[in-house]
Amino acid sequence: MKLMVYSHDAFGLGNIRRMLAICEYLLDAIPGLSILVLSGSPALHSLRLPAGLDYIKLPCLSRDQSGDVGVRFLNNSLEEVVNLRAEVILSATQHFKPDVFLVDKKPSGLLRELQPTLMHLKQYAETHSVLPTQMVLLLRDVLDAPEVTCRQWQRHGYFDVIERFYSQVWVVGSPDIFDVPVEYNFPEAIAEKVRFCGYVRRNSGYRSREAVRQELSLTAQDKLILVTPGGGADGDRLVMTYLEMLANPQTQPPNSTTKSLIVCGCEMPDEQRQIVHRAAADNFQIEVLDFSDDLLGLMDAADLVVSMGGYNTVCEIVSLHKRAVVVPRIHPVQEQWIRAKRMAERDVFQIIHPQSLSADTLAAAIHHQMEADTSLSPVSIDLDALPRIAQMLAPLLPGYVSSFSIPSGVFTPTSPCLMTVNP
Repeated sequence: MKLMVYSHDAFGLGNIRRMLAICEYLLDAIPGLSILVLSGSPALHSLRLPAGLDYIKLPCLSRDQSGDVGVRFLNNSLEEVVNLRAEVILSATQHFKPDVFLVDKKPSGLLRELQPTLMHLKQYAETHSVLPTQMVLLLRDVLDAPEVTCRQWQRHGYFDVIERFYSQVWVVGSPDIFDVPVEYNFPEAIAEKVRFCGYVRRNSGYRSREAVRQELSLTAQDKLILVTPGGGADGDRLVMTYLEMLANPQTQPPNSTTKSLIVCGCEMPDEQRQIVHRAAADNFQIEVLDFSDDLLGLMDAADLVVSMGGYNTVCEIVSLHKRAVVVPRIHPVQEQWIRAKRMAERDVFQIIHPQSLSADTLAAAIHHQMEADTSLSPVSIDLDALPRIAQMLAPLLPGYVSSFSIPSGVFTPTSPCLMTVNP
């Protein structure tokens, strides 16, 4: 049984980390499954990969703050690199012959690089009278502001691509948070293919909370604030504002035993990374890591998280019941702000609009969270995406349906899983 996964990855680590979490769960849930990942992420080799999974690294593309795509490392033109990526994807598909092809976010791929592969798979099944490779599109809960996404999908012809090539659309989110078909005005034929999975639960890191705190020389009385700007490509302002806050006695955290751990992220530019290290060098209560492949373990050890609002980070905050101050990205897309705002409306965490971010506003939010009542209030967030994806994938794999028990009602939104998180 063979699953191919496409994750274009022109910016940040969010897409590939989410896809790898899904792949790891599928390999545990479905014996005999092999997964081949196609990704342009330059950090893929630094991440822990489970047995049963291999990958083909596509040449890197990049995306700037205005959303324009360019070539990241090679001196070739954008057209040449996209054509190269398209040919690699097509060749891998022809030789691997996947039973299911799971495509992340873009139905035609980045700059239509999946189009030759989509055409090949459809024509091969028709001319050889074989079962077609099942095409499944995976969407996160929010793509961008509805008016922007609707224009983009119409301009790129995504609805036509989905109708012609894809059998299902899986959304790792919940309609009570963001109803994708409604918000993005999906045609009825496309909306009928949508299956809501819930959000991706993250249970624990590679190291226990106790082990991480011991490694950081933290006592039981010490408080730990974890600062994470995700991949770090555009997170320097959040980190520098936090350091500015610490440098001012009037805006420092309320507890004198509070320590800070800043994880820059592997995509933070070297110049900004060096500035962060220099700014923290003289403060023994600040530790800086360039990168961690166990961010979940660090988050579990923390008493408060200060972060941006990426999908994975939000899922981790909710899964681990963490107090958090979230400063979402608003450029080049509104995705993080929309998600963070709707989560904040449920008292999942506290948010600061990036245009309002300052040492004073950040300090006020951190003080509020650190001094808040320790009692927890229940918030219902559906976090069952991983088992649902496994349950939905099974019928698409040859020879596996008879041995896989699929609970009834799996193709409809289920009752939310009650999670207790901090106000």
